[in-house]
Amino acid sequence: MSVVHQLSPGWLLDHLSFINKINYQLHQQHEACCSKNESTSVRFNSLQMDSVSSFGAPATFVASDSTTKPDSDHGGNCEMFIQKYVFRSELFDVTKPYITSAIHKECQQKNEKEDLMNDVKKENFISIIGKKRKRCVVFNQGELDAMEYHTKIRGLILDGSSQLIQEGLKSGFLHPLPEKQDKCSERITLPLDTCNLSELCEMAKHLPSLNEIELQTLQLMEDDMVTEQDLFSRVVENNSSFTKMITLMGQKYLLPPKSSFLLSDISYMHPLLNCRKTYDVIVIDPPWQNKSVKRSNRYSYLSPLQIKQLPIPKLAAPNCLVVTWVTNRQKHLRFVKEELYPSWSVEIVAEWHWVKITTSGEFVFPLDSPHKKPYEGLILGRVREETALPLRNADVRVLPIPDHKLIVSVPCTLHSHKPPLAEVLKDYIKPDGECLELFARNLQPGWTSWGNEVLKFQHVDYFIAVESRS
Repeated sequence: MSVVHQLSPGWLLDHLSFINKINYQLHQQHEACCSKNESTSVRFNSLQMDSVSSFGAPATFVASDSTTKPDSDHGGNCEMFIQKYVFRSELFDVTKPYITSAIHKECQQKNEKEDLMNDVKKENFISIIGKKRKRCVVFNQGELDAMEYHTKIRGLILDGSSQLIQEGLKSGFLHPLPEKQDKCSERITLPLDTCNLSELCEMAKHLPSLNEIELQTLQLMEDDMVTEQDLFSRVVENNSSFTKMITLMGQKYLLPPKSSFLLSDISYMHPLLNCRKTYDVIVIDPPWQNKSVKRSNRYSYLSPLQIKQLPIPKLAAPNCLVVTWVTNRQKHLRFVKEELYPSWSVEIVAEWHWVKITTSGEFVFPLDSPHKKPYEGLILGRVREETALPLRNADVRVLPIPDHKLIVSVPCTLHSHKPPLAEVLKDYIKPDGECLELFARNLQPGWTSWGNEVLKFQHVDYFIAVESRS
């Protein structure tokens, strides 16, 4: 269970536990046990692709199940073993705040001194006859709006998270940090740009267009031969009870059981629509534009107009629950509430917050930091149809969504690896509800995931092989 504690303010989550409770068990074949006769019929449990230098070469995928056939002709068997993987725990080893209170206090004192200096110098900006009077503006309107918003929710964040943190400390899930630490944490070595999935999606646009062809979903359990292009033209599903491994441009990714995905950017979403499926919950994590992203070339972002063009009305089932992650910029918050949701016929029902803490229960950033806050927002809404349509399993009732709930967790050190919402939202959707995540960077059992980096955190280097058995 990813929910460690549930109290009236919200939930204390264990993100790492959620990942590792997924059945990341890979059926593999002992190469040494195979017959020397290469013509023996053997099925691999993974999707393999020959690495190629360009998209023009006819690379192939092999999709198959995890069964084997004995090599009766040579009196031997190709033995199978199960390899288990777990997510790297050090990626959640956030023991100290990113900015300590002492540093924050020093910055505050420096800002106060600067404010005093500005007050003294204000007279220098007063105009003489015939000139306009200039004012010393310390904050822009966006910063003023952010401070006003923070003032409104500060008590909610502080009181609610304190209750959940105290419960976590009592149970031992959270633990106080020792005053003296003899060993410094080692720097984590992880793959950097091992396979630029977003660039791969961009390259795929130059492939022959399949817009007029409706392809069926690719079932990895079937023993089919498919081309590299098929990965970008259809939804891929792993309907088996075990993990599959795919090799894409020389990089390996783990696909959890009962998961499906579409690897594409926003200009190539029609394979998702071609499935003719609607969803009871849609979680959206848009790549919002901000100053740091704008200055950096590492992350792409979408304009509000592009986000507005997402085909939510076509993907949403009646009474669909729509959840959108929002940064602390009030401009984005107002856009979701006043423009985005109304354009999708989504009625706002609640506003929640994700509070990020260390393993000892401290905020990762000072709560009152003027720069970065230790929380992010989620806007929850329901799709309202103009005409009354019958709901799926209308006899099944879901609970009304409460407002101002908190999701408290230790964040992953990987950028934009959001906490799982599956167990938090389960009481507010039907048990058999279809679930979709847009702009996803990882896969979940029972969910369809879409994005141009949808396999990012499924890279095998983020996992550790812990045990194997025959």
